[in-house]
Amino acid sequence: MATIKADEITKIIREQIENYQQVMAVEEVGSVISVGDGIARVHGLDKCMAGEMLEFPHDVFGIALNLEEDQVGTVLLGDYTEIKEGDTVRRTKKIMSVPVGEALIGRVVNPLGQPLDDKGPIATEKRNPIERLAPGVIDRQPVREPLQTGIKAIDAMIPIGRGQRELIIGDRQTGKTAIILDTIINQRGGDMISIYCAIGQKRSTVAQVVKTLTDSGAMEHSIVVAATASEPATMQYIAPFAACAIGEFFRDAGKHAVCFYDDLSKHAQAYREISLLLRRPPGREAYPGDVFFLHSRLLERAAKLSKELGGGSLSALPVIETQAGDVSAYIPTNVISITDGQIYLESDLFNAGIRPAINAGISVSRVGGNAQIKAMKQVAGTLRLDMAQFRELAAFAQFGSELDKATQAQLGRGQRLTEILKQDQYQPLPVEKQILIIYAGTNRYIDDLPVEDVRRFEKELYSFVETNYNGVLKTIAEKKAFDDALRADVKKALDDFKERFVPSTKTAEAAAAS
Repeated sequence: MATIKADEITKIIREQIENYQQVMAVEEVGSVISVGDGIARVHGLDKCMAGEMLEFPHDVFGIALNLEEDQVGTVLLGDYTEIKEGDTVRRTKKIMSVPVGEALIGRVVNPLGQPLDDKGPIATEKRNPIERLAPGVIDRQPVREPLQTGIKAIDAMIPIGRGQRELIIGDRQTGKTAIILDTIINQRGGDMISIYCAIGQKRSTVAQVVKTLTDSGAMEHSIVVAATASEPATMQYIAPFAACAIGEFFRDAGKHAVCFYDDLSKHAQAYREISLLLRRPPGREAYPGDVFFLHSRLLERAAKLSKELGGGSLSALPVIETQAGDVSAYIPTNVISITDGQIYLESDLFNAGIRPAINAGISVSRVGGNAQIKAMKQVAGTLRLDMAQFRELAAFAQFGSELDKATQAQLGRGQRLTEILKQDQYQPLPVEKQILIIYAGTNRYIDDLPVEDVRRFEKELYSFVETNYNGVLKTIAEKKAFDDALRADVKKALDDFKERFVPSTKTAEAAAAS
């Protein structure tokens, strides 16, 4: 007969009680009241935070945007056709974030950081929230390092600095994306990471951009974030914030990045769509009241950080598409007032063959010469003024029949400077070559050339100087400022080339005949 040992039983019970752990998993869940057009209304999430990620069935996530008394208005990310009334919704207690890090360089991703380029998963553990506070006043330093675009008209007259926000504005088909692509291509071999954010564009257009960047070897320092026209408005809405969060990783690591938002007009339209579906009251042009805050909180995150924080920078080049050149519409005026200047592209100039079609009169950089190297400041000081005066005179000269010699000379000079500032697409110029040709233009080396010979003069000048005076270009690049010795060398090279340059025979014969 088995004997019951009370002390053993007591010991076992005591051990069981000591090791007993009560684990309670508390999950806050709600249920879907209604769903449609990418918007879900959820009941039962009383402690939900603004901007929090909510988990729906079928691996669909949503962002809580409207916090109301009895329900939460959520925008859905992903395939919302699977979600139905009565589905369970869970809080994640996390704010919407995207994967960031070096692993993203050279990749094409969607706004959730998922790859779109068939190159496999992205190997990074780090994530950044898409919405972050912009750096404060004390955390920044003034913009003083140039961001070279490789485009003569911009680097000479409307310079962009690291940490600046420069708006590219113009009608459709005026070369806005072309300026962005030239700028990205020009960063080859440098320390700048380019992040191109396509919002609401055709998939074919985005594919063309990726192909251009790949062919020119620029994808090695670029990241493409794409929310195309076929994506839901919610994806287009978070796209620029996701691109900015990716850029902030490099900025905070003491590196340099630039974000191109192409374009914020479509971003505002996507946000308007979401806001109207969430039943928010419409304002001017049916945009919600906080559409200004939408873009200002995005663009304010571009900054040149102080030395204590590593001295990294994030520049922003947003794009706005105008309708029939109307810069006084709601979204264009909003973004103009947020940015540190704008590059205005004009259809008339584009159609007249002046490309890039930059209107030097309206375009401005509020950082100015601070974002230029000294040598460029020295040679391009008068260029903008000359161009503005030429535009005025040209408009006036249309009505006048007889013009005096001085006016004719100024008009002729303006025409030649306009030719100098023309540039072929996908052919950004290093800054030393820009300085050389602008020096030739502002110091009257081209004043006596036929207008149609100016582009040829420029092309042949580069070849001649590279062959015979290569030290001059190297010195400009190294010194970054003109001194008497360098000025003498540049003058000697230009004088030498000018003597050898043969104007086109047709014009020479015409001149001889007259």
